[in-house]
Amino acid sequence: MTKTRCKWCNLENPNYVKYHDLEWGVANFDDTYLFEMLILESFQAGLSWECVLNKREDFRIAYDNFDLKKVILYGDKKIEELLNNQQIIRNRLKIKASIQNAKVFMQIQEEFSSFAVYLKSIVGEKTIYEVGLSSSQISDKLSKDLQKRGMTFVGTTIIYAYLQAIGVINSHEEDCFLYKQIESTEGSTII
Repeated sequence: MTKTRCKWCNLENPNYVKYHDLEWGVANFDDTYLFEMLILESFQAGLSWECVLNKREDFRIAYDNFDLKKVILYGDKKIEELLNNQQIIRNRLKIKASIQNAKVFMQIQEEFSSFAVYLKSIVGEKTIYEVGLSSSQISDKLSKDLQKRGMTFVGTTIIYAYLQAIGVINSHEEDCFLYKQIESTEGSTII
């Protein structure tokens, strides 16, 4: 019997199906993962998530496995290297934003002890189940705070997608086999 998945999931793309089934909507609050997803979501602006997902492994290589301590040190030479890397999305503004956002991410870690603790302070501790939205009061609030702290490419729509990706918001559609089924390892709490 074939499983029914969310309509957006391209069943012809095994990576997309795997992402849908095993990762999207699953609470994951490891700071390295949170950083990776924040950078990838910012590169999605104006593109499809499938496009970004197809380049994910290349991004991991290009961005030193999203090692925050390395990314914050990227300078002009590394920016040019990234701009010439045909395996990733080559957008100067997004690349520069990724470096700036890394610096702000680290500042948040220093202030709150981890980025996950910071997220919890804004989004709360429960998984939110909602379908069919592209922004919410929570994504508005987090987006505004990140922008105030100096991040870019973190508008409310990007942040909403980010919150879905990391499992704060579970948006699996009603006819999807994962509808309201995914929770973190700690029940419905997100941290």
